[in-house]
Amino acid sequence: MRILGIDPGMAIVGYALVNYENNVYTLEGSGSIQTDKNKSTSARLLEVYNDMCTIVEKFKPDYASIEKLYFFKNQKTIIPVAESRGVILTVLEKYGIPIYEYTPIEVKQVLTGYGRASKKEVEQMVKYTLNSENLPKLDDTVDAVAIAICHARNVF
Repeated sequence: MRILGIDPGMAIVGYALVNYENNVYTLEGSGSIQTDKNKSTSARLLEVYNDMCTIVEKFKPDYASIEKLYFFKNQKTIIPVAESRGVILTVLEKYGIPIYEYTPIEVKQVLTGYGRASKKEVEQMVKYTLNSENLPKLDDTVDAVAIAICHARNVF
């Protein structure tokens, strides 16, 4: 089963396609959508929309798992992130991809057994699960991998 993990954002959207088959996790592709902060909000959202369409068409995921907004420390970013998340959900719905949502605490709990785990602890569990020391460079992309793994472990 092919799971598209997504860490939504306005500046950076992390994504990763994880294949889960016979209890083996394989990272089949990952990356990020990075929008230009000098462009208008609508132009940035259109870029997220177009790039997400391309990603879904390229990877053809069976499921999508996306980080759910439940609390934000920075009030300046919550609305743009929510707008980007809405665009992403729209793309997934357009292509008929079943959507599953997880809070950061749920992802950490499923991967490490502790909902307040550090980023480093989550990263270590992602490496262990993929049986690989090579992870994407961006934290947002690693988070997307973790979100995809969370879904596989949570549902299957």
